[in-house]
Amino acid sequence: MHGANATGRAFTGDASGNLLFETLYKYGFANKASSVSLDDGMRLKSCRITNAVKCLPPQNKPSNEEIGQCSRFLRQEIKSLPAVSIILSLGVIAHKAVVKALDLPQINYRFSHHAQHRFPANLTLIDSYHCSRYNTQTRRLTIDMFEQVFADIRTKLDRG
Repeated sequence: MHGANATGRAFTGDASGNLLFETLYKYGFANKASSVSLDDGMRLKSCRITNAVKCLPPQNKPSNEEIGQCSRFLRQEIKSLPAVSIILSLGVIAHKAVVKALDLPQINYRFSHHAQHRFPANLTLIDSYHCSRYNTQTRRLTIDMFEQVFADIRTKLDRG
């Protein structure tokens, strides 16, 4: 095991976390630009990171069954959010898991990078391609694209 699977904190100690934590820091959601271990002093501000699936699936690719089994945990996490919240899904798996956890029809909420979906109870879902090394090396996701999503989230939160 390596990265988050070894450290116990999502995105900590893996390549995709480098871009994520740098961006969180740049937009005021973290106190530092990197995270390598649980005791590295990383503190998130006005945000939290969670996973759609709580187990370690083969090749780190969860099946629909695994997503379904963990849906109740994600549903509880979403219910615990403040009254007006923004959820950022990093990738189509996260997007589908959020829609499923809210018992909403997938067909009404299609994943697309930087798409914004309004849900009942003042909840907004914003999509981004996952910040994986594969997506950044193929330029499916650029730093500018990723930062624009965070800039929009920061603006929405600052406006209240």
